[in-house]
Amino acid sequence: MSKVTDVILVNEQDEPIGVMEKMEAHRKAVLHRAFSIFIFNSKGEMLLQQRAQGKYHSGGLWTNTCCSHPLPGEDTLHAATRRLQEEMGFTTLLEKVFDFVYLAEFEHGLTEHEFDHVFVGLYEGRMTPDPTEVKDYCYKSLEEIEATLLSHPQKYTAWFNIAFPKVQQWASDNLMKNFPQKLSS
Repeated sequence: MSKVTDVILVNEQDEPIGVMEKMEAHRKAVLHRAFSIFIFNSKGEMLLQQRAQGKYHSGGLWTNTCCSHPLPGEDTLHAATRRLQEEMGFTTLLEKVFDFVYLAEFEHGLTEHEFDHVFVGLYEGRMTPDPTEVKDYCYKSLEEIEATLLSHPQKYTAWFNIAFPKVQQWASDNLMKNFPQKLSS
């Protein structure tokens, strides 16, 4: 398993401007490249994971299927595919659908300031999540997730609260119309 020790520092246009040790970047709130993966099944339900308690921030919170940072010099799609296998124990075809920048403060003086590339995929087979990364996982309907985000946003990670409405909009425009056929071809 590849552990990210350095992250790619970027400007607001996602152009690389340097490299920094991951925890230092999170302490200093420096903008860096990241990715988030949202996996759906054929019913249009989203695969959520509950982060392991031992994560350096947001332990025990629910979030999208997988997220991380590409290694310096690594293509972001390749990193997303690699990390999905390492974290959730499966691979599937991924498609980039949008990106966004966010800034969020966490416990222990850490901050996420990320240029986040969002990928989607379709999968409903066997999974073998890494227990040091994932405490639990489940598929939920977008309506159920939306209701829970409104009633209990603190149960979810900061980036999921930001990204979910954008992914939900993408899903309403694309998911059941042509996305499954596109990914299976």
